[in-house]
Amino acid sequence: MPFLFFFTLFALLDFVILFSVGSQIGLLTTLLMVLATGVIGLHLIRREGVATLARAQERFARGEVPTGELLTGAALIFGGALLMAPGFVSDGLGLLCLIPDARRLLGKGLARLGLRFQAASMGAGGRRHHQPADDWHQAGRDSGEYSARTTPEDGPLEGDFIPRGDARR
Repeated sequence: MPFLFFFTLFALLDFVILFSVGSQIGLLTTLLMVLATGVIGLHLIRREGVATLARAQERFARGEVPTGELLTGAALIFGGALLMAPGFVSDGLGLLCLIPDARRLLGKGLARLGLRFQAASMGAGGRRHHQPADDWHQAGRDSGEYSARTTPEDGPLEGDFIPRGDARR
């Protein structure tokens, strides 16, 4: 719900600024500016996308996972989508996503924001309270059963694995 609210406010602000600027400089000039930012954005996406793909292929060739290149690719796609949207606020944010130095600054800002979200989700003791995803597998292995939910008296549940030699079969 907060994302939808933020998206609606962003679109409303973008259109208000677009119409305000358009009323001051004229319709034709506004349309030319919006089209120019789209063309510039497409050029930057092509140039940066090819460079990012080359770096990702180099890292794959060395046997590394190209996480930074994947994030850069996501920023390029997001920036391109923002540049295709009509409006000056979205164009400005889209250009920031496409310029390498600005993209790094945005990445650092988002990393700090992510750390704040992570700190907010911590429990009182400073540790995250979660169960490992593999707990139910471990319970079955520890008890000698294949499923922690079944007992010999109850019989198996649908979807449980029962070996061929088991009497419950």
